[in-house]
Amino acid sequence: MHTAQKAQKISRAAGRIHSSDIRDLLQHAQQPGMISMAGGLPAAELFDQAGIQASTQQVLHTHHMPALQYGMTEGQPALRRELSSLMAQRGCPTDAQDILVTTGSQQALDLIVRTLIDEGDCVVLERPSYLAAIQVLQLAGAHMLTLPGDAQGARIDLLPELAGEQRPKLVYVVSNFANPSGACLSLERRKLLLQWAAANQVMVIEDDPYGDLRYRGERLPSMLELARGIPDAESCCGYISTLSKTIAPGLRLGWAVLPLLLRESALKVKQSMDLHTSSFTQEIAAHYLASGRLTEHLAKLRAAYSSRSEALAQALRVTFGLRLSFVTSTEDQLREGVQRLASAYAEINPDNAELRPLRNNTSFSG
Repeated sequence: MHTAQKAQKISRAAGRIHSSDIRDLLQHAQQPGMISMAGGLPAAELFDQAGIQASTQQVLHTHHMPALQYGMTEGQPALRRELSSLMAQRGCPTDAQDILVTTGSQQALDLIVRTLIDEGDCVVLERPSYLAAIQVLQLAGAHMLTLPGDAQGARIDLLPELAGEQRPKLVYVVSNFANPSGACLSLERRKLLLQWAAANQVMVIEDDPYGDLRYRGERLPSMLELARGIPDAESCCGYISTLSKTIAPGLRLGWAVLPLLLRESALKVKQSMDLHTSSFTQEIAAHYLASGRLTEHLAKLRAAYSSRSEALAQALRVTFGLRLSFVTSTEDQLREGVQRLASAYAEINPDNAELRPLRNNTSFSG
């Protein structure tokens, strides 16, 4: 006889979450022959398997006790020291004690939202935005306000009008190569966002998973770095990142640099969630970073991704022609191209006054 199963009543928070697009993307990406550009999956064939294996063996040989034992909620000291060095290489020196190690940057964002956001609070993010971030905010019951974007990232100039009387508690941005737009938030907009946040005492969280993979153009300073030079901005700025794109996502390692009060509160929330991130993978990552292999590995990643980007762009041009429009040039390259075109055309039409602004001051807004 069939016995009807009694329906379980789930929480309102769980009921707010829709079917995970991230889960579906990962499932499709694993299909044989699939080259998925729908998610930020690193190329698995480029993992430094030999380096990770060597670090794993060394940890088990010489550091097996801290690697296999319970650890500190804020992270293993060895990894926090190495992440401190990595932050310095990124142009933003940070004390090891100011770093909170998390189970991927996804947990870092989840901790921040759990710590800051009550149901109904306003949060600002770019449109379109990172799907997993949206899911975290849905779980918290946040009211999401979205900024449109262009080639220079989120339109920060529209933020005061968007916020209006609804004072947001948090602004979330992927500053470098935003997922899914690929745009970088310009230097001017980074400063503008920090100035607005300082004036209105709103927390800005900068998510930076892809910055180290830049293979074209100049590095932009992180907002955490810029905040140290803007009055009252440092207390309104947090930074999260990950080793998933540069070493391997299977390690599930991220970190956060947050203002003291927020960091201490997030630490308590994390302790209640999982006690600590895996001691084992933390010690492996710490040894790998200390070995110096990441520098060489990043050079290989940049070269490979640059080559693949060029190959993909060429294949799209050949296959779709004018039916598909996309841009691979930087803003400076586009400006130079337009100026050259205007100059060449002006030689043929020297009396055309409409070309003078193009020759003298070409500007792009997106």
